[in-house]
Amino acid sequence: MPGWVEIVIRSFSLLVVMFVLTKLHGKKQIAQLNVFEYITGFVLGGIIAIYSIDLQSNLVHGLLAIAVWFLIPYAVNYISLKSKTFRDLVQGKSTILIQDGKVMEDNLKKEGYSTDELLEKLRDNNYFQVADVEFALLEPSGTLNVLPKRENQPLTAKDLGVKLVPTKEPQTVIMDGKVLLEPLANLSLNTNWLETELDKMNVSIENVFLGQADNDGQLTVDLYDDKIAVPNPTEKPLLLATLKKCQADLELFALATENKQAKQLYQENSKKLQHAIALITPHLRE
Repeated sequence: MPGWVEIVIRSFSLLVVMFVLTKLHGKKQIAQLNVFEYITGFVLGGIIAIYSIDLQSNLVHGLLAIAVWFLIPYAVNYISLKSKTFRDLVQGKSTILIQDGKVMEDNLKKEGYSTDELLEKLRDNNYFQVADVEFALLEPSGTLNVLPKRENQPLTAKDLGVKLVPTKEPQTVIMDGKVLLEPLANLSLNTNWLETELDKMNVSIENVFLGQADNDGQLTVDLYDDKIAVPNPTEKPLLLATLKKCQADLELFALATENKQAKQLYQENSKKLQHAIALITPHLRE
């Protein structure tokens, strides 16, 4: 067998093995590596490189080495889930760099952080003054999480005493010109609704690159042809306008009639509708 063919076969085989082992490790290892996992990945890369191009080496020995270096971190990860002490030893612990608005100089030295590096990390979090920060925690992954002081935190609906209606995340219902049935079902919608909404836009499914629907049943689409203008969803503005028109009509009816009982009925219902409009207006303007 020619040498280049054997290298291709070895490389492909080892790549498949590493792909399977990485999937077995789970998504956490793909997202971020701790110190032990970094070392393991470095060693595995070296093993694969050696056994891919060294035609004199035994491929079975390479697979055995990979298996060992897979089983060790797998076992370490399993033990870490069971023991916090072991987990702290292997993965490390978070370190407080700022507490109660004060920089922890000893912890900075312990982690090998200079003042410039701390300021750089704070700027990465959009804080340019240490005085704006209440608490900062250096994670084992190297990420600095920052909690600003209360007066520097953005206002939330809870701070304003506003109650928001629970909502589901938007779902992608069309991708590459094809309907995705599961996301539609998650929003309790169906293909008939989707076709109706596309007909309103005068758009066919085949022309849609990406289509997303929200919890309120509003569909937004991105077409393959960027020159075609697609109207924005109008259901919420139309509903709000219709409600305001109904409330205005009730007031007009109350002014136009001479019947006291009818006048009182129109006025009461106008007030009720006005109250309902005030309650739902924030949601219809989102």
